Amino acid sequence: MFTGIVTDIGEIVGFTPTAQGQLHRLRIACRYDQTTIADGASIACNGVCLTVVASGVANGKTWFDVDAAAETLALTTAKHWKVGTRLNLERALKIGDELGGHIVAGHADGIATLVSREDLPDMARFELATTRELARFIATKGSITLDGVSLTVNTVKDVTFSVLIIPHTLTVTTIGGWKAGDEVNIEVDLMARYAARLTEMTV
Repeated sequence: MFTGIVTDIGEIVGFTPTAQGQLHRLRIACRYDQTTIADGASIACNGVCLTVVASGVANGKTWFDVDAAAETLALTTAKHWKVGTRLNLERALKIGDELGGHIVAGHADGIATLVSREDLPDMARFELATTRELARFIATKGSITLDGVSLTVNTVKDVTFSVLIIPHTLTVTTIGGWKAGDEVNIEVDLMARYAARLTEMTV
């Protein structure tokens, strides 16, 4: 489990696809202490929970390897990742950690496309569009995770929704570089999903 509070921005420094294109081995450089990263650990990369298969230090910087499998490549923006791609990173939640965002599974539901960006004096407003299937779980003032960042929904209209981003978040995540046409990973709020399921079962 995660909270949607990004703790580092990593960069893909190695990329090895299989011949069939069904699995990508990624090497990600970060600022985490390598001694705290165990094989088998979960790290959210742009909101996608991936399992560490190896880690080390090179040129004074920590790296870890993860595998992105076929389903991840099909459902998320991982299909577009390459050497040089910057990723929002979050370590798995530990008992006793502060829950600063909201409960995030790290299981991206799909992709949202950035429709527009409006830079305001003290923040930025982003409008995004997603599928009708996912839009039904998005509500004004509800929680949503975009590229691993816990955010509050500002407005909702049909399959589009907007979020307001404060300067701190623009600085410490990759959101500051978003532009119209970009695709981002989306994970809807778990409570919204369960509430919808319960409603379906009682109808």
